[in-house]
Amino acid sequence: MRKRRVLLKLSGEALGGQTGQGLDAQVLDDMAQAIKATADVGIALAIVLGGGNFWRGRSSGEMDRVIADNIGMLATTMNALAVSDALSRAGVDNVILSALSIPKIHEIFRKDRALAAWQEGKVVILAGGTGNPFFSTDSTAALRGAELEVDMILKATLVDGVYDKDPHKYPDAQLYKELSFSQVLDQNLKVIDATAAALCRDNQLPLRVFNMTRPGNILKAARGEEVGTLVRGS
Repeated sequence: MRKRRVLLKLSGEALGGQTGQGLDAQVLDDMAQAIKATADVGIALAIVLGGGNFWRGRSSGEMDRVIADNIGMLATTMNALAVSDALSRAGVDNVILSALSIPKIHEIFRKDRALAAWQEGKVVILAGGTGNPFFSTDSTAALRGAELEVDMILKATLVDGVYDKDPHKYPDAQLYKELSFSQVLDQNLKVIDATAAALCRDNQLPLRVFNMTRPGNILKAARGEEVGTLVRGS
């Protein structure tokens, strides 16, 4: 039988702990254990990492956007190395596949290599964004999710799902249980960027947005349980 395939999108800030900057050792260890629990039940897992804990290219001032985005892609590579190390220490076999060519530290992404790694029981860490400027790591997740024919993209956040307004500012914010990608785009809900939402919609690729800080939520989301907000359909 074909294994269930999921792609987990993690922001760089999530790896920075309370400050959202750099790398927090305890967060890395906790994340590795949560990922291990998912891999141990036989789910084929890929991970796309952001780089915002090291670099925010879009807010880099006067720097050329292409240069800024290239630095951001390198930041995702640093995060990939950190997550790979944490997983290895937790006893989780893994491989880094990147859109950038840095042969001394990882392999280049190819669909067949990722599928082979899954067959070998490895967690696949996807670094380097799309390898092109002007694309976010949300778009990377949608693109790689479509390429690898995953059953669902999981977007790990620090809130319980998608709200009608910022729950940190408005106590009466309402949590959506389910949305369509057209609603996300039309209402500008900021779940993922417009390019990523359109890619998911056009490839019929569902997205679940959930709170990664609640114990067991990564495994629950990976299994398809009803946590957070489900986004699907047109």
